[in-house]
Amino acid sequence: MKLKVQSLEGKGKAGDIELDDAIFGVEPRADILHRVVTWQLEKRRAPTRATRERSEVARTGKKFGRQKGSGGARHGDRRAPIFVGGGKAHGARARVFNPTLNKRVRALGLKMALSAKARDGNLVVLDNLDLDSAKTAALKERLGKLGLGKTALVIDGDAISVGFAHASANLREVDLLPAIGANVYDILNHETLVLTRAAVAKLEARFNG
Repeated sequence: MKLKVQSLEGKGKAGDIELDDAIFGVEPRADILHRVVTWQLEKRRAPTRATRERSEVARTGKKFGRQKGSGGARHGDRRAPIFVGGGKAHGARARVFNPTLNKRVRALGLKMALSAKARDGNLVVLDNLDLDSAKTAALKERLGKLGLGKTALVIDGDAISVGFAHASANLREVDLLPAIGANVYDILNHETLVLTRAAVAKLEARFNG
């Protein structure tokens, strides 16, 4: 698959790039993408802390009052949930969210997410992210000329461009990731995917290496 390489400088095209069809030309499957996104969202959930129930509270088990004659309810000890410091009735149980998913399925899901953006015409390749000056207004104007849509995910190579990161920090519609952080959820959650030449090289090396 051949794609035109854009430039942030706005000086026309920066040549062409040949994308690997084994990565950017895979037919997307909704079931695979759904499995990977569900796995990602569940993986990021924090474990829940258990509350102590009646049998786990450290209070005396001695009967504190008479069974009859007090005019009140009958209680055996102070660990009952009705008392301050007592156990929690039907409290939360400890849960650990650590789902598993086959590596091949995860890799296939990422390929399908990349391919879906390329197939729909929502994939843009930039020569690099170098800027003359890290100014937000200037960057917003340049990105507007590229027609990136409402939201864009920009993926760079090994390390993200510091100037681009500073300039895009206040742009809510633009998110920036290094190539190692590319994932299915973020790609699908943005209208346009922007890759640099370095990002394409890293992604292809990630799958072909």
